[in-house]
Amino acid sequence: MTIDTSHPVSTASVGSPAARKRIASLLPSTTEIVAALGLLDDLVAVTFECDYPVGVRGDRAIAVDTAMPKNLTPGEIDTFVRARMAAGLPMYELRSDVITTLQPDVVLTQDLCQVCALPAGEVNAAMSKLGCQAHILTYDPHSVDEVLAGIQTIADTLDASNTGRMLTDQLRNRRQQIIDRVASIARVTGTPKPRVLVLEWIDPPFVAGHWVPELVSTAGGEVLLGIPGGRSTTVTWAEAQASKPDVVLVAPCGFDLDAAVAQAQSIAHYFSNAELWAIDGNAYVTRPGPRLVDAIEAIATALYDHEPTLNITARA
Repeated sequence: MTIDTSHPVSTASVGSPAARKRIASLLPSTTEIVAALGLLDDLVAVTFECDYPVGVRGDRAIAVDTAMPKNLTPGEIDTFVRARMAAGLPMYELRSDVITTLQPDVVLTQDLCQVCALPAGEVNAAMSKLGCQAHILTYDPHSVDEVLAGIQTIADTLDASNTGRMLTDQLRNRRQQIIDRVASIARVTGTPKPRVLVLEWIDPPFVAGHWVPELVSTAGGEVLLGIPGGRSTTVTWAEAQASKPDVVLVAPCGFDLDAAVAQAQSIAHYFSNAELWAIDGNAYVTRPGPRLVDAIEAIATALYDHEPTLNITARA
């Protein structure tokens, strides 16, 4: 099953110059959504993590920075985060000078994970203190359908409703195509669904939750341990082994494909009887944006063709 994962989205110019809204995106995922809606010209502020489209930070203001040091290992990151939270210290900082200077009309933020991004409660408090009258939109999806609905809500808020419908319709159509193809393969071969364990962290091991189990089930896999729509949870290596996966998919949150391959190789000794795959978790799995559908396509190709998808997956 060969799948083309390059799917440019047709976007149209939205509104007149007078109607455009100045956007501050405090999440990498909402920055991607703004770009997919064709509204990069209206994006005035992003975060230190925003990396897609390539060069999106460019000369835009950085509205959110982090206290976390660079180049830490997964174990060191876990230790740093736990110590920071235990001390009641924030993981992220909203730069009030940027907000005061730019006075955005719309601020896109989240409340899903205080480890991954600045919580909406802190954003609201800061905006009130600064006297900023921006419309604050909180984006907190737990499933792929909620991601698609959230994209449309963002589009509606930014006066790009038609473009939002074009984008979400395209994503739904691509998702349905992979469902149909996997079902067709199952009918022809009669083989059972591969049992798939997704790890979004390795030190300690975390089983992926939220929308990630749905990516696997949509791609034709049987999800192990992960709870669709639920939170990611820690497990022991003994529990992970006892689930008896056919495939282990290592999708580390915040890490690219090369790092995922290295991390997958470091835990290979736990899963000698399973196929071990790495996937760019940062771009395609743990970031709830349009590229989740790319992840479904890539996972389906790994499970049924046993082939990597360029820049997304690799055998470890």
